[in-house]
Amino acid sequence: MAVLKVKFTKTKRDKLAQILWILNWVSVVSGIILFSLGLFLKIEIKKRNEVMAKGDINSVPNMLISVGVIACIINFLGGKICYDCSDGNKFSRWKLVMLPYIVCTFCFTFCILVGALMCYTMRNELEESLYLGLRDAIKFYKDTDIPGRCFLKKTVDMLQIGFQCCGNNGFRDWFEIQWVSARYLNMASKEVLDRLKSNVDGKFLVDGVPFSCCNPSSPRPCIQYQLTNNSAHYNYDFLTEELNIWVKGCREALLDYYTAIMRSIGIAALLIWLFELSVLIGVRYLQTAMKNVLLLGDLEGESDGWLLENSFVETAKYNINVIKNLGKANQISTVSGMNDPNINVQNTNCGKTNVTTKSIPAA
Repeated sequence: MAVLKVKFTKTKRDKLAQILWILNWVSVVSGIILFSLGLFLKIEIKKRNEVMAKGDINSVPNMLISVGVIACIINFLGGKICYDCSDGNKFSRWKLVMLPYIVCTFCFTFCILVGALMCYTMRNELEESLYLGLRDAIKFYKDTDIPGRCFLKKTVDMLQIGFQCCGNNGFRDWFEIQWVSARYLNMASKEVLDRLKSNVDGKFLVDGVPFSCCNPSSPRPCIQYQLTNNSAHYNYDFLTEELNIWVKGCREALLDYYTAIMRSIGIAALLIWLFELSVLIGVRYLQTAMKNVLLLGDLEGESDGWLLENSFVETAKYNINVIKNLGKANQISTVSGMNDPNINVQNTNCGKTNVTTKSIPAA
């Protein structure tokens, strides 16, 4: 029994073909939107790749870009097919193409759904990439004289100012590394030498942060050094008083920023997926209706259209059997215990045999 069978008249078939022609062109625009969203996300990630570790974080924008390009091609072809389907004679040239086209389009719409879901499942990979990338960027913050790292100080400072954050997980990350270059340390100073000797690795560690961690909205002048020393500042308690530096870590700030972008892109991709799915359903109805009207031989008559010719269970069983039989086309099989007639055929005796000849009647 056909699934969701609908009866179409000649007028309904023509209207459906015209509507689908328009919707396919709208789908071309949606493909451009997907491409643009993927390109936008890729550019945003590229802007801050200095603070991101190498990983699979580009899989989502690459997926969206690829799907967007494919959408433009498939829907352009679909618009041409639907336009020709308004004429039964023109449809005959697409008759054998439409079913493979529908199958390919179904796989394509599934890719859009996968791309939308990837926008919501990428958070863990992005968080790990940001954690490792920011850890290395902060570690090499002081290396302003080393080629390949000299840009990291500016990158980190602009990042902390722009996203109102400090450190990787927080401002205390700066306490654990030497972020002041050795060229700016007075090696004749006893305080500097004592700090270098007090550290096992010989690093100059201070309970201070770079200027870019300062919050300009704070009424108090920025306190960059001795953040945890209450006696070093008048009327100051770092445990109870709100610090005048950014408290949020840059990893959290960047993660929130990219998560908001990917959620918006995911919602847009889901809407496009639903739209593409509705267009695909319409094309399936048009294909079955036109196929049946050709079988009836009356291009002006009524015809049935459906999503599936058989029930879901029967269709699933048929497709499973098709998959199982893939690659067996060249294999010889037996049916119902009967041997193939071409196997084990006895050789015909081509030698001389005693054949009784019939007498020729006399004239």
